[in-house]
Parts: sequence; C-alpha cells; structure tokens
Amino acid sequence: MRHLLSAACAAALLAAPIVSSAQEASGGGSGPVRSAADRLRNSTAEQIEKNWARAVADEQEVTTSHSITAHGRAIRYKATAGTLTVRNDAGMPTASLFYVAYTLDGQPVGQRPVTYMFNGGPGSPTIWLHMGAFGPMRVQTDQPVVERPAPFNLAPNDMTLLDKTDLVFIDMVGAGYSRPLGETPGSTFWGVDQDADTFARAIMRYTTKFNRWASPKYVLGESYGTLRAGALVHQLEDRGMSLNGVVLLSSILNYGVRQPGYPQNFISLLPTYAATAWYHGKIANKPSLEAHVQRAREFAIGPYAAALSKGHLISDAERAQIAQQMSALIGISPEVIDQANLRLELSPFRKELLRDRRQTVGRLDMRYTGYDADAVGGSPEEDPSSSAVTGAYFGIFRDYVANTLNYRTDMDYRQSARGLPGFDWDWRHRPPVGGAQTTPNTAIDLATAMRRNPHLKVLSLNGYYDAATPFFSTEYDLAQMMLEPHLRGNLTFTYYEGGHMMYTSRPALEQLYTDMARFYDGSQSGR
Repeated sequence: MRHLLSAACAAALLAAPIVSSAQEASGGGSGPVRSAADRLRNSTAEQIEKNWARAVADEQEVTTSHSITAHGRAIRYKATAGTLTVRNDAGMPTASLFYVAYTLDGQPVGQRPVTYMFNGGPGSPTIWLHMGAFGPMRVQTDQPVVERPAPFNLAPNDMTLLDKTDLVFIDMVGAGYSRPLGETPGSTFWGVDQDADTFARAIMRYTTKFNRWASPKYVLGESYGTLRAGALVHQLEDRGMSLNGVVLLSSILNYGVRQPGYPQNFISLLPTYAATAWYHGKIANKPSLEAHVQRAREFAIGPYAAALSKGHLISDAERAQIAQQMSALIGISPEVIDQANLRLELSPFRKELLRDRRQTVGRLDMRYTGYDADAVGGSPEEDPSSSAVTGAYFGIFRDYVANTLNYRTDMDYRQSARGLPGFDWDWRHRPPVGGAQTTPNTAIDLATAMRRNPHLKVLSLNGYYDAATPFFSTEYDLAQMMLEPHLRGNLTFTYYEGGHMMYTSRPALEQLYTDMARFYDGSQSGR
C-alpha cells in the first residue's frame, strides 16, 4: 500500500507543472481548464439549443384575410393559425396545441356559432376535416381513384360550413404541430381520458381567449374523434360549458363490441358488406342501394344474430341456410362463408369479394380497389383508399399553412403521433356512471350529457362504404344509450354514398352540407 501511495504522489507532482502551464497559457486564473474538445462540444450544444425545433409555452398566432365565393355569394373571413397552451391544475404549461381558426368578417362574436373540429386515429392531426370537408379551401377530389402527385388541385370550397359557423381545427398532442412542453412526456396525453381532458382544456382556453363564451358552441369529431367527442362533451358539461350540438362523423364510440368471442362486430359489418357487394356489381337482381341495405339490416339483427348466438351448437341445416342467405346479400360464396363459420372477418372479405378480378377493396372506403402481389393470400397488403389520398392532403397542407396562412415553423408537420416514443394508448376509461372500463364506450358519457342538457342535439353522419366504422355499428351503439322518448328526437342519422371520409365524393359533400346546414339552423332555433 505504501508503494502505491508513493506512486500516486509522484504522478501528482509530475502533473502539477503541466496544469500550471496550461493555466498560464490561458491567461491564468482559477477556473477549470477547457480543452479544445470541450470547447467544441459546448459550442455544438449551444448551436443545437439555439436551433432546436420545438414548441414554446408562449402562444403563437398569425392572422390573414381572405375571400372566396361559396353558396352563391362572396365570403370574407379571417384565418388564424396558432397555438393554444394547455396547463395542468397547478397552472404549469404542459402542452402546445396547434389550431387553425376561420372566422367570418363583420359578425358579432357573441352571436356567431363556433365549431371545434378534430380527426381521430388516435394519433391523427386534423387535416382531413380541414382540407377535405369543411374549411374554406379544399383538396379537389371526387371519384374513388388515386390522386396525382404535385402539382396538387387545391381550390376554394364552395361547400364550406363557414357561412353557418366559425371553424376551429385542432391537432392532438404529438400530431401535426402539437407538442408536449418542457419535460412533460407525450404519454401524459395519450389515453382516452387524458386526451379528452387535454381537448377540453384547449377548447375552454380558445373560448376564453377569443371571447366565445356567449357563442353557440359545437364539437365535431371524425372516427376516433367521435369517441373523443363522447367523453369531451360530458367533460365540458361538467366544467360549465353546455354545447348546442355534437356532430359524429364516421363513428366508433364503443370498442368493447370488437373483442374476440363476441358476435356483434360480425353483425355490424354485414350491412356494409352488402352495400359494397351492391356497388361492385356482385348482387343479382340489383335493387336500390337503400333497399338492399335495409334487407341486410333486417337479416343481420334477426336470423343472423340468432344463428351466431348459438355458436357451434347451431344445426347443420340452419348453418347452410344462413350461409345461402348471406351469400345473396354480400356476394361471397356459401362455401367460403361456411368455412369462416358464418363469421367473415373484414380482411378476408376485402380479399375475397373481387378475387376473380385479382383486385382487393379498401377498408376506409370500400369503393376503392387495389392489387396485391398475388391473388392467393387471405388478406390485402394495404388499404388502397388510404394511400390514394394521403400524399395529396399532406403535400397541400404543408404548402398552404406556410405560404397562404403565413405560419412558419421549423417543426415537422407530423402525419401521426403513432410510433413516437411512449405512444402506447391507454384505453381505460372512467365513464360518469358505472364502473371503470378496460375498453371504452363513450356513448355512456354522451347519453349522460344529453340527459343533463336536454337541448343538446346530436347528428350522426355515416358512409355506406365505410368498413372502419360501420354505420350499423353506430346505430347499435347509439341505440344502447337508452334515451327517454322525449330525448330521442335530439338524435338524427344521415347516410351517404361514400366511405369513412365521405366528403371526398363531390355528391356526398353537397348532401353533407345540406344536412349540416339544417342541423345548425335547427339546433339554434329549437327545432
């Protein structure tokens, strides 16, 4: 041990002149010595800090003036692209949510309706509703075909809802330009109840910041956004914000029915299968679409539901009869239906319906067709109805927000929050009545809000060719709200010859505007 100590002391004495020389070379002083490598690392860190593209707690906004011709007249409006800072109960900023708001010129703010809109996923930004359906500018789509790459076709939307309501499109945390702030992890916001709470705080912040408390107020959600809307409406009602209306576009409020072992999802899909077979010419003696769909509804909720409830105890005769009836409705051979035990999953249906043409059909919109590497497999390789329009929407929006709305940022406009570190959606939900749910059903929350606020109107918008959120499933979920007779008139259903995003079809978009204009007028007049 003595030898080791002596060696250490000698090393220290030998090093002392070197340290002293280094300090002298740097001008002396008692501060720590910084090598060239240290200085380079610190300089690089400072550059990274300076150029880090991240959200800030200070709210940003850029407002521009515009005019379009819609509904036979000139519409002048302001567009505001900016961020809303969400704070927790302690007042600490936790997230920055990006939004684009459109407000009509010359209208008293307190009397002008305002609608808060969001898409679904969960994980999607609100680009589809914004640029495809209700905003003042629209990606010009019509037929179910693949959209061309740039230059894209963006033009004024003559079916915009801006003549009826101001519009606020909000992106969820992690999608678009919305981000967590500081050290707050994204997982703080990624769950059924957490997400609804974040949107409630953002909506209340916008309402306060822009003096909209006296305005008639609406929320509109698409896809998972309808599940969000169910929870959100109740949370807002609980916090003192009563809404005039809720619009559910391509709904999924109840994930519980999709669990394996339960027959409801097969029952829900069958009328959509029937509509798809009708569209692709797989039905003999073709009636009207509405008549064919109604036959499928009656069969699904009657003989088909009874047969599925028997499981493997069903008789051979009944099984064969059900397979034949199904075949006539959905265009799939009785043999394939029998092999699937009368329970034809969505992916095999999409592969099987047009197998003789070597084509598959879409999921979001079953009018779209695609091709796989081979026609043998049991599932399609992709969803042609999704890939057909994604490039056009995101390409157009990135250009539009920067060069038309003048909102500039170094952050990337994220196509989805999915795949980000920590993105593992928390599906647990605590409804206002009943016990905690492991899989959510926010139709319970919506029903509670409707009972508390008997003036709340609900409009359900459904595409016949939407297999992601089938219309018959929506009918089932909303029928289970057990509303009293005097409240059932507050719930309205409309249907369109389109898919999940029915507004990509021009005729459907025109009908959609007519139905929604009627809804806005009625929900404010009491009709």
